[in-house]
Amino acid sequence: MAEVEKLKQLQLQREALKKRGEQKVKETEKKRTEESVQSVCPECGSRQLVHDYERAELVCQNCGLVLDEEFIDRGPEWRAFDHDQRMKRSRVGAPMTFTIHDKGLSTMIDWRNRDSYGRAISSKNRAQLYRLRKWQRRIRVSNATERNLAFALSELDRMASALGLPRNVRETAAVVYRDAVDKNLIRGRSIEGVAAAALYAACRQCSVPRTLDEIAEVSRVSRKEIGRTYRFISRELGLKLLPTSPIDYVPRFCSGLNLKGEVQSRAVEILRQAGERELTSGRGPTGVAAAAIYISSILGGERRTQREVAEVAGVTEVTIRNRYKELAEKLDIEIIL
Repeated sequence: MAEVEKLKQLQLQREALKKRGEQKVKETEKKRTEESVQSVCPECGSRQLVHDYERAELVCQNCGLVLDEEFIDRGPEWRAFDHDQRMKRSRVGAPMTFTIHDKGLSTMIDWRNRDSYGRAISSKNRAQLYRLRKWQRRIRVSNATERNLAFALSELDRMASALGLPRNVRETAAVVYRDAVDKNLIRGRSIEGVAAAALYAACRQCSVPRTLDEIAEVSRVSRKEIGRTYRFISRELGLKLLPTSPIDYVPRFCSGLNLKGEVQSRAVEILRQAGERELTSGRGPTGVAAAAIYISSILGGERRTQREVAEVAGVTEVTIRNRYKELAEKLDIEIIL
């Protein structure tokens, strides 16, 4: 009975934490609204405002007008010089995240049999702690919806890790998936397919593009199903996504080919000129980006073969050959092979 009472208390604490988290989100939104009012300089209309924390002033970088002064420093009152000190002195937990099914607001009983002071727990209390830990794991996922959400978010995290995607893309993908769950778009579709489509949409939203083939390689569903599900959720959720720009692929492809920054800059310039003359419309962005990099590598004296560029970009050599001839002809670029 005592264990049941403890579990009830844990559930009440969990609900209180969730309410506190929702209230905190509302306060943050209110604060952002207030700050957005003060995001434009009344003197020159510039948005380049800088917080000077030494003088506690909000200054316009363009004209030098002081918009606010003596504002409160909301950071910690302590200083830390390395990661260990920061972890020891910090009195808060991890921030709220959408990549965990309960947004990271639930409690957790650690797997180590030690108390808060680091002392080993006696063998008499270990059995009780084991049972509490087991029930804690069970009540964290209370129903089928939460269980499916936990599985989908872990799948999202696995795919994002395999593709080396940054944190903001993972958060955006989790928000897209949650919106799909709220609108009941998962019914009749596989969880893996919707998760992969949400990740693809997040990549496009955050300008960190990945092709459908790359997403399909790390997921457990086919390219065709990911594309079909992506079109469905983007239509139902009203996602306004612009076509992917070839320029977004250039840094990743250049990094894979070990090319210098000058070659990358020249490739971006070639693509800008091609975009102005509408040479990129109606063509695959990866093929156009690969052709621009191929031309730039020859002009920059760091020649890469068409096969090497094709392997990194995930296109065929024929595509690169056709695109680079087209770019060279229309932009009057002289290439000495």
